[in-house]
Amino acid sequence: MAKKLPKTDVVIIGVGWAGGIIASELTKKGLSVVGLERGKERVTEDYYMAHDELRYALRYDLMQDLSKETITFRSTEKVRALPMRQYGSFLLGEGLGGAGVHWNGQTFRFLPYDFKIRSMTEERYGKDKIPPEMTIQDWGITYDQLEPFFDKFEKTTGISGEENPMAGKRSNPYPTPPMLHTPSMKMFAEAAKNLKLNPYTVPSANLSESYTNPDGISRAACQYCGYCERFGCEYGAKADPVVTVIPVAKKTGKFEIRTHSYVRRILHKGGKATGVMYTDLTTGEEIEQPADIVVSTGYVFNNTRLMLLSKIGKPYDSSSGTGVIGKNYAYQVIKGTAAGFFEDKFNLFAGAGSLGMSLDDFNGDNFDHSDLKFIHGGNIAHTVTGQRPIQNNPVPEESPRWGKEFKANSLKYANSVLTVGSQGSSMPFRHHYLDLDPTYKDAYGDPLIRITFDFEEQDRQLARYLSDRCAEIVQEMGGQNIMKLKELGPYEITTYQSTHNTGGVIMGENPGNSAVNNYMQMWDMENLFVVGASAFPHNSGYNPTGTVGALAYRTVDGILEYSKKGGLLV
Repeated sequence: MAKKLPKTDVVIIGVGWAGGIIASELTKKGLSVVGLERGKERVTEDYYMAHDELRYALRYDLMQDLSKETITFRSTEKVRALPMRQYGSFLLGEGLGGAGVHWNGQTFRFLPYDFKIRSMTEERYGKDKIPPEMTIQDWGITYDQLEPFFDKFEKTTGISGEENPMAGKRSNPYPTPPMLHTPSMKMFAEAAKNLKLNPYTVPSANLSESYTNPDGISRAACQYCGYCERFGCEYGAKADPVVTVIPVAKKTGKFEIRTHSYVRRILHKGGKATGVMYTDLTTGEEIEQPADIVVSTGYVFNNTRLMLLSKIGKPYDSSSGTGVIGKNYAYQVIKGTAAGFFEDKFNLFAGAGSLGMSLDDFNGDNFDHSDLKFIHGGNIAHTVTGQRPIQNNPVPEESPRWGKEFKANSLKYANSVLTVGSQGSSMPFRHHYLDLDPTYKDAYGDPLIRITFDFEEQDRQLARYLSDRCAEIVQEMGGQNIMKLKELGPYEITTYQSTHNTGGVIMGENPGNSAVNNYMQMWDMENLFVVGASAFPHNSGYNPTGTVGALAYRTVDGILEYSKKGGLLV
């Protein structure tokens, strides 16, 4: 029998970016909020002098314990899914702040094309451009509607950047100037301009200068130490929920955080959520937290799994194409890259998670796809994120992988290899989805989430195209012995690619093709809001965090309106 606690106005499941934003804004308006976080407490002081690549980058100190809960994966429905027993393709964060603590900080806005992808694609190229099995759909919101919320997220986090000539219109400039430009970044920019492209500085949550946000939170500038991705920031220079929005919520006195609280079910009755049931990981006790409004702000897999375990919404069925929970899982196409070897040496060990130059000439529908066998595209960038010693040792393709020559080339080419990479979009397909695994369970006896996914011809065509464009830029920069992608093979889960998973509880214009409306409110349960990249009907050629942040701020408006009037929001 679960212990039942007093009711609160709002209970939030997961206290990362989305959860922290919603807690901050709702408590400022006077609502009482309980935040349940299954991981531990985190503070900036945890990372003082903690430049430990082995502990954080290779032993995954900030990540979820896969021995207690993991995912299962299969490439097609014809094979049995197996558990992911060690980290590879993506990293699952855990603890206060979530993945917002160990991210790089690259903060893009999705393009106007992304939000109306189906209608704009059909309008320009005709319906036959979209393969029958590709399940892209408009999001039920436009870029212009979301723009004020992008602006708010960027001001809260102090994003450092400059105008992107090929993106949607902005109401305001970035709150802080762009990051410093390294010699290799300048080479990329010059080469891109020579090729008649439009480079700009990567928008960065690593502050270019000291900054105080509208909530009065002050943070110091980035020190370019190169320990961002997989690490917490010892300076607080990298925006994360622990140093931006969570302190604001705490200051109101209306926010209670309970760490080590593993939410297992959303409770509901008569078509409305009544609260949540969670296990206190310190005692093993089951606890019921009643609430007037429930907000699930977990990672993609957690949001989807919780809906399925709680029997909320209709599970997706790939054979009929009906149902919505688990639908439109998408990943990202990261392997369209190129690298070149240079005579000069560069200080590549210094950097920041968002330090770099990029361009969007081949992203979205910014270029003509008439004669191409794919839609969308990807962001192309040269980033200087800090090449840490254990994970970086590039040598030419023809080099032996051990022995005297390998050692000689390792020394020769250290800090002289520059990479231009692409972050390709990922389109959803009818047979790519999330569901509950029928065989494997977590430490508490609940089914694991199962991924069914593989790269399609769309992805192979896109990867080759982007890799060729990257190689052209590397060559213009003066690179020699250029290495680029020859062919995109099947997706494999053992090698790190990107933590940018999307879909599963997607947004849309109606309950027939989506789980939530454009306020992230469940069509089937009006007092339940599900927020995060799980709402994306496809994945763009960008990092998702900026768009997650914007949607979270819009959700706040929806929750506040619902708390006063009730009903489905329009």
